[in-house]
Amino acid sequence: MSYVDEVYQYLEEKNASQPEFLQAAKEVLESLKLVIDAHEDEYRKSALLERLVTPERQILFRVPWMDDSGQVRVNNGFRIQFNSAIGPYKGGLRFHPSVNLSIIKFLGLEQIFKNSLTGLPIGGGKGGADFDPHGKSDAEVMRFCQSFMTELCKYIGPNEDVPAGDIGVGGREIGYMYGQYKRITGRYEGVLTGKGLTFGGSLARTEATGYGLLYLTNEMLKCNGIDLAGKTVVISGSGNVAIYATQKAQQLGAKVVTSCDSTGWIYDPEGIDVALLKEVKEVKRARLTEYAAKRSSAQYHEGKGVWSVKCDVALPCATQNELDLEDAKMLVNNGVKAVCEGANMPTTYEATKYFQDNKVLFVGGKAANAGGVATSALEMSQNSERLAWTFEEVDQKLQNIMVNIFHNLDDAAKEYGCAGNYVAGANIAGFLKVAAAMKAQGIV
Repeated sequence: MSYVDEVYQYLEEKNASQPEFLQAAKEVLESLKLVIDAHEDEYRKSALLERLVTPERQILFRVPWMDDSGQVRVNNGFRIQFNSAIGPYKGGLRFHPSVNLSIIKFLGLEQIFKNSLTGLPIGGGKGGADFDPHGKSDAEVMRFCQSFMTELCKYIGPNEDVPAGDIGVGGREIGYMYGQYKRITGRYEGVLTGKGLTFGGSLARTEATGYGLLYLTNEMLKCNGIDLAGKTVVISGSGNVAIYATQKAQQLGAKVVTSCDSTGWIYDPEGIDVALLKEVKEVKRARLTEYAAKRSSAQYHEGKGVWSVKCDVALPCATQNELDLEDAKMLVNNGVKAVCEGANMPTTYEATKYFQDNKVLFVGGKAANAGGVATSALEMSQNSERLAWTFEEVDQKLQNIMVNIFHNLDDAAKEYGCAGNYVAGANIAGFLKVAAAMKAQGIV
């Protein structure tokens, strides 16, 4: 049995009830097999893979809070500090009812490679809670965030662990948590990213993941002789990533025709009206039915269906495992040329293989959506230097990072004999840097 197979078997035995984590680990380990087989004896002796796929620290805690009626509620809080070989732990906080240990561990494992790919000195971590901010008052969200941070503050710091936002955690939630951190510790420091511009936040952070996704997608298409301008793009989701991916795609000359939320989706053949989408989702926090009610060209549909729309480029930007094998078959039958992940692992393992087998250009989330964490690291730099860069400065740095990520993963795939396999290329490029740092630092 190969070392890769041994480690995956070990993971299955230890994490049998964590399907999302096992899915992420399988994809990573299989794509690294070429590299690992070449150094099998060395890696096995130092148990490098076992150390890589085992978090350095797992923090689980309860979060009691009081709702507006005076009823005390209790949620589960998580922070997985996965790997600090190349820098302090860095990764978002997700507030969503689906959050559990398996999901946080899969996100944390992906974050190691994503952060390594940025070229910036940040390790991998992730956290969150099974709290749903939707439908809660600002006061309820504040009380929850304060309770959550009262425990989390014991384990984080600007040189130890710097959380950010994710699904369910935007500027409001970051502000409440930062206020509580400062209140408890008495320190004004860059411990969270995604902060408001008045207290240490970075311009372009809100746009970063969506913009970064398009910078990488555009570079990949260009290197494969395809012009994004004039192409039809299908995007899922309607949060930050989806909204700003839509905006940047249309700035680059493409037409984005879909958006979706947890209840339904819209098809707008004239192209998504970004200003209206922002009003509905960012201002009113309403459902997409309101978009369709105000836009005569838009068609609203209940349930799932964005992947049935004919397109050249598909960008899944909602949540994990939203694009399955049947969806992949529909996209391929409709002539899709490229799929890049704006969310974390939104494509199932089987769908990913189907795209690759059918010669669809495919880049996974750990590379394609790295723009958010890259800009978070730029925010850390600004906080350390007590500086504030312009939007244009941050955006240019982001664009350079995303273009470099594509070329690094492309070069890694070619070097290891799997040219065009951008999933393997990303994992290899990210792994080599982390593995070298782990080796240099000894058995820790």
